[in-house]
Amino acid sequence: MIAANCVPGTRLKLTETRQPMFAIVRTGGKQYRVAAGDKIAVEKLAGEAGDVIALNDVLLAGDGGEVKDVAGVVVSAEIIAQAKAEKVVIFKKKRRHNYRRKLGHRQQHTILRIVAVGEEAKKAAPKKAAAAKTEAPVEAAAETPAAEAAPKKAPAKKAATKKAADTDSSADNA
Repeated sequence: MIAANCVPGTRLKLTETRQPMFAIVRTGGKQYRVAAGDKIAVEKLAGEAGDVIALNDVLLAGDGGEVKDVAGVVVSAEIIAQAKAEKVVIFKKKRRHNYRRKLGHRQQHTILRIVAVGEEAKKAAPKKAAAAKTEAPVEAAAETPAAEAAPKKAPAKKAATKKAADTDSSADNA
């Protein structure tokens, strides 16, 4: 169907849908294409459910169809759960030698929900890191006056044992 105001030989401009900003991040030796709202399962990361972490190893970033500069781009994600993958069974057998070994392994992984992609993600810092930064100067200030008030003395030398004294005197005689 041709629109009435369409000139033959020209392309129709369809309404463009806005694609969200995406990034390709590297974690656990693998690469993932992520956008805000995505859920991904990655190799185990430190943290508990509800913690917000920052994925700083951004390889590529884009907004719609355009590639952007990755300098300063941070992907922030919320940990949904720490889980284990399906069990992988390793069965070894050598026929006619009565040799059978059965092992199993369940890989641990972390399920993440991507909260934000882009420069504004820097503001969403982890709660624990922010708390640690505020406590560190207070502890350093508390330690400084105590160190200045009482300088430590070197421990006194212990007297030589009888065996050590005997070996010294025998060395002097020879």
